[in-house]
Amino acid sequence: MKVASFNVRRLGTSKVNDKNVLKYLIKIVSRYSVLLILEVVDRTGKAMAMFLKELNDTRANKKHPYTMVKSPRLGRDTYKEQFVFLYRQDHVKLTHSYQYKDNKVGDEDAFAREPYILRFTCLNTVLKDLVLIPVHTKPEDSVKELDKLYDVVKVVKKKWKTDHIMILGDFNADGSYVTKGDMTNIRIRSDEKFHWVIGDDVDTTANTSNDHTYDRIVMYGDDMLNAMVPNSAKPFNFHKAFRLSKAMALSISDHYPVEVELTTAETVPQKKEEKEIEEEEVESPSLPCSSVGRAWCLQHQGCGFDSHGGPAQKKKKMYEMYAFTTVSRSG
Repeated sequence: MKVASFNVRRLGTSKVNDKNVLKYLIKIVSRYSVLLILEVVDRTGKAMAMFLKELNDTRANKKHPYTMVKSPRLGRDTYKEQFVFLYRQDHVKLTHSYQYKDNKVGDEDAFAREPYILRFTCLNTVLKDLVLIPVHTKPEDSVKELDKLYDVVKVVKKKWKTDHIMILGDFNADGSYVTKGDMTNIRIRSDEKFHWVIGDDVDTTANTSNDHTYDRIVMYGDDMLNAMVPNSAKPFNFHKAFRLSKAMALSISDHYPVEVELTTAETVPQKKEEKEIEEEEVESPSLPCSSVGRAWCLQHQGCGFDSHGGPAQKKKKMYEMYAFTTVSRSG
């Protein structure tokens, strides 16, 4: 079951009325069981209603239709956006929604667009409960907004008594907006319970003028991390996948969707015989544990960095891993 976030860049009437853009948007959306769309600027609601109709009228989606849930129009001034969720009715069931109240005493209005949080029951995955917290930061306030998501998670945990939380969206977490030094001041980055599964060196932008990692997915807790299909967290480069010109790609969006796949009940773990491998070199990913989370590093035999961020030389012992036999399944 694939879950994704996609900043479609000012999605409204003009894009939905563009037949070429609409065609590719439908192709992209149809990859996912649950999709968060950012930067929806549809004052009347007619554009998104039309998009949903066109989406569900395709042959593939008639049998597995989408439902749409929209946040209120959010923003501090005349420019406002909505968070829009699209989800397949036979993959998940919406159980709760919550518009975060950005009124903490002494720090009112911390968010330019307050998170509109949804809770789902998952019908086909090993993890049955899933909370999605959407994010679209104001670029110049990204450090503060990302740090305040720590408080949002605390509220959700208390309200719904669950740890199965995913934070996803356009964090603007790169370049001049959020530097490496800034990352240390963001609690959802420094707390080891939060796992940033989209690495810092991944390009999530369709704009060839930069290679920033603005768009992110963060898993809260080891249960969420372990429910993820290994190596499934990544951007979907529709520019290459559909062999589009640069102009056509940018007419769709200047961002790529970021996605992750959750293990379904049909993905059965088979335990390999435990074995010990001594004095073996271990290939390391490009990120230290502070970026991808301790549990991920342990699951993959270490991240190649010691606890202080320096490169580790060898792993003397590696223990059992789990192999997964997956039954072929769309979505």
